[in-house]
Formats: sequence, structure tokens, C-alpha cells
Amino acid sequence: MENGAVYSPTTEAAPGAGRGARSGLAAYFFLGRLPWPRRILKGLQLLLSLLAFICEEVVSECTLCGGLYFFEFVSCSAFLLSLVLLTVYCTPVHDRVDAGKVKSSDFCITLGTGCVFLLASIIFVSTHAGTSAEIAAIVFGFMASLVFLIDFVVMLHERRQESQLRKPENNARAEALTEPLNA
Repeated sequence: MENGAVYSPTTEAAPGAGRGARSGLAAYFFLGRLPWPRRILKGLQLLLSLLAFICEEVVSECTLCGGLYFFEFVSCSAFLLSLVLLTVYCTPVHDRVDAGKVKSSDFCITLGTGCVFLLASIIFVSTHAGTSAEIAAIVFGFMASLVFLIDFVVMLHERRQESQLRKPENNARAEALTEPLNA
């Protein structure tokens, strides 16, 4: 046999994504798509909704359980939705999906989750029995809803800045279209 058929080179010119300095899951996790204020807000959304859900799960008995069950559903849903959004932003899934659709989905999900979480916290305040676990869940719920709504305001501000940057382009194009071609 020839030497080339049995042995192959032991080093690669360009190692793949699963090898090198960042290997395993770390190679697929990238936080750079979100600016640092949004990263902090997304992390807080995840943490606070999880803490609200855990504190609510510790409640052993309730007298008016409707508020507790609604809060349980909303806090769990908020945690899962923020986990999905953070996963999309921080993994290669973001490259496979239209960036505009990701932003608009994040915009709508964040607003809806913040409003419903605030409503669930208000309902839970009016139906809780006063145990420390319920009070902790309510505090985390209000904090989480506040962070969701702050994130929505930040995204709204970013959208307005982007539209302001696009307006001079559109005005220049409109002026160019109205000028005669032979001028």
C-alpha cells in the first residue's frame, strides 16, 4: 500500500465549528447579536420569570386559586418565551431566520408578555393569601413585567431611530425621482 492511502494529515487547515478554542456548545452560542442593554434585559426577563414561577410553585395551598393558576400559566409561558427568544438570538438559528421577522416577533412577544404578566400579577395580588412565597412570586412577577415593558420601550426607541435614519434616504430618492432626467 502507498503511504498516502493509510495515513492522512493530523492537522486541519481550517478547523470546523465544533473544534478549536471554542468547542462544544460554546461554539454555537454568540451574544453579539444583541447590544449589551438588551442582553441584560433579556437575561433579567428569563431570571425573573423563572423566579416568579418557582416561588409560585412553592405555594402549598390557596383559597382563591384562579389568580394563582393564571399567574402560574403566565410566569411559565413568559419564562419559556424568553428562553426561546434568547436561544434564537444567541445561536445559529438566527442566521437561518429572517432578521426582520425575529425583531418583529420579539417586539410583539415582549409587549404581550409584559402586559399579560402585569395583569396576572395584579390579579394574583387581589387573590393571594399572604404567604411569603406568594408575596415573593408577586414581587418577582411585577419586576419581570416591568423588565418586559422596559425592553419593549427600548425596542420601540430603536425602531424610531432606525426609521429616522431611513427618512433622509427616502426623501433624497423622492427628490431624485421628481427631477427631470435632462436637467
